[in-house]
Amino acid sequence: MTLIIDDSRPIFVQIAERIEDDIIQGRLPEESQVPSKNEFASFYQINPATAAKGVNLLVDEGILYKKRGIGMFVATGARAVLVEKRKEQFFEQYVVTMLREAEKLGISADQLTDMIRRGDAK
Repeated sequence: MTLIIDDSRPIFVQIAERIEDDIIQGRLPEESQVPSKNEFASFYQINPATAAKGVNLLVDEGILYKKRGIGMFVATGARAVLVEKRKEQFFEQYVVTMLREAEKLGISADQLTDMIRRGDAK
């Protein structure tokens, strides 16, 4: 696991996103156990409370669940939920922003489509 700490964003959010990435990419399959807060804390050299806060974000979203005395696990259906969440974030962060900028620059839908195809060919 590698995590490059981005000082502009809370570490616990970055921990949650790293777990999400691992679930989406299949490194943490549904019903598999995730590392403990202490393992995250040790690996990333952060406070265990910070690691726990990142894990708890995903528990609150229903992505992870706790088995008492055993640990945290990836919930069934978590990958599909995360993919949909990320698609919506992608739309808001990139597509909407791109469309607004294209409108400002007078780029037509056809021109924009051509640009996307040209970018895809690279």
